[in-house]
Amino acid sequence: MTINQLQDQIIDEFSEVDDWMDRYSMIIDLGNTLSPIDEKYRNPAHLIEGCQSRVWLNAEERDGLVYFTADSDAIIVKGIIAMLIKVLNAHSAEEITDADLYFIDRIGLAENLSPTRSNGLAAMLKQMKMYALAYRSQHNNN
Repeated sequence: MTINQLQDQIIDEFSEVDDWMDRYSMIIDLGNTLSPIDEKYRNPAHLIEGCQSRVWLNAEERDGLVYFTADSDAIIVKGIIAMLIKVLNAHSAEEITDADLYFIDRIGLAENLSPTRSNGLAAMLKQMKMYALAYRSQHNNN
């Protein structure tokens, strides 16, 4: 699936639920499906700056596609990073850096988060795009 198809899928899933308490439950459930990050990445080098909660993120490129693993000590934040991974995982570095993640606004996520969580969301997205940009730069230099 393309990044936009995955975003549309999330928008469809969230459009079926009006109540934000139920939407938070959906986000938490998504976080619970996140594959655990390898312990070797639970270190300061993989912590995302700008998040109030601790969020560890790693990216690896295999066969031209970028794969993310992450974890957080906060259940909502873990669900948010799981949503970002669901959309961006297993795509090329170019697709990730060029992606317009419109689903965040369409489902009302940013406006229903506290200011610190909104900052954390922006920091997570920025770090994911920075990983992809680094892989993209490697390709352009080879």
